[in-house]
Amino acid sequence: MKCRHCGAVMPEGLLRCSRCGADIRIVPDYNPLDDVLAAQVKGAIDGSETPLDDYEYEDGSRQESGSVRAGRTGYVNDRTAVRRNVERTANMRNSGTAARRTSGGTGKRPMTPEQRRKQAERKRARKRKKRIRALIILAFIAILAAVIGVVLYQFSYKGQVRKGYKYFQSREYNEAEDYFERAVNKKPKRAEAYKGLVEVYLAQDNTEKAETMLLDAVDRYSDSAQVYEACFFFYTSIKKEGEIPLLLDEARVDVAGKLSEYSAEVPEFSLDDEEPFEDVQQLSLESSEKIIYYTTDGSDPFYSNTRVEYKEPIQIQEGETVVKAVSVNSKKIPSLTVTKTYTVELPIEAAPAVSPSTGQYDEPKEITIVVPDGYTAYYTMDSSDPTENSELYSGPVSMPEGSTIFKAVLINGKGKPSGITTRNYERTVD
Repeated sequence: MKCRHCGAVMPEGLLRCSRCGADIRIVPDYNPLDDVLAAQVKGAIDGSETPLDDYEYEDGSRQESGSVRAGRTGYVNDRTAVRRNVERTANMRNSGTAARRTSGGTGKRPMTPEQRRKQAERKRARKRKKRIRALIILAFIAILAAVIGVVLYQFSYKGQVRKGYKYFQSREYNEAEDYFERAVNKKPKRAEAYKGLVEVYLAQDNTEKAETMLLDAVDRYSDSAQVYEACFFFYTSIKKEGEIPLLLDEARVDVAGKLSEYSAEVPEFSLDDEEPFEDVQQLSLESSEKIIYYTTDGSDPFYSNTRVEYKEPIQIQEGETVVKAVSVNSKKIPSLTVTKTYTVELPIEAAPAVSPSTGQYDEPKEITIVVPDGYTAYYTMDSSDPTENSELYSGPVSMPEGSTIFKAVLINGKGKPSGITTRNYERTVD
């Protein structure tokens, strides 16, 4: 491409001559192709279509070729000229498109730095406005969501429980009870509202109402571990943890499994109580829990004042002994009570050994009775059967003169007598 003013050769895409500084015209003022195309369109509409060969182009002017055609050669030359004009026009348009792309796609002169700065400021201002509008919309949505959330929360289960505790703290027990009951009606298998009702009833010393309410809930919702927990909370509050293992023992297996932290392993006894023993025994207790309490007087091993913390084996003496024991877990909740009754029956002597034997004696003799450990001996010399009310044997007895019927018996520590030994003595005097 050459500059029209100075003739300098210019690379494509420039809008201004680098030698003289003149503007470069990319698109010519007149495009012959436009006239050709217009004529073709007009001919197609009115039916008088004129072929391209009927037009001549010379120095940019248009003439019909009917009066100046000199022959076939001129026809071809005119057509070739048209095609060349079309090609030049296309090339000029392509050059113009490249130039427009170089200048930002607008066909305008490049912007000055000041213009670019102002344009950037306007863009930033528009972005700031968009951000501000977006923030305002988000803030409105957040506020609306918060309002809706507060309203929903006020009527939710947690909202009712919260209001119940608010009134409870201000000692407005009727209002507190009302809100806790509303929460129970919404979700009867949740523990929080039941616990709130327990606190309200206990504050009014109405333990019976609280217990009735909870046991009824356990019966109706036996598949809810949380209802059981609320009941355990009540028994712990009134220091009746001994009721907890009874409830757990009756609970469904799946529910009891969820409440394992409340259960305590029962103690194991080292002795069985099915058969009586013939001698005194030592009883040992074991448990995975750290504490074991027991009693031997038949009282409750968890609540009784006579309970004993197990430290060493228990001595089972002659007779009948009732041992009750419980284990206590880390939550101070006892296990079920284990009760065993032991019987120790010491063998009874058939009859005491008495000497000398029956016979006649002409000199003084001492009558002796062999007394085993754990027995006391009694005797008579008037032929009556000895009892605990007879003469207590404490040492050898002098044989009296004449005929004597001596009877002796042994009595053990439980008052059970042995058989009676009888001796007939005849002592003569010279």
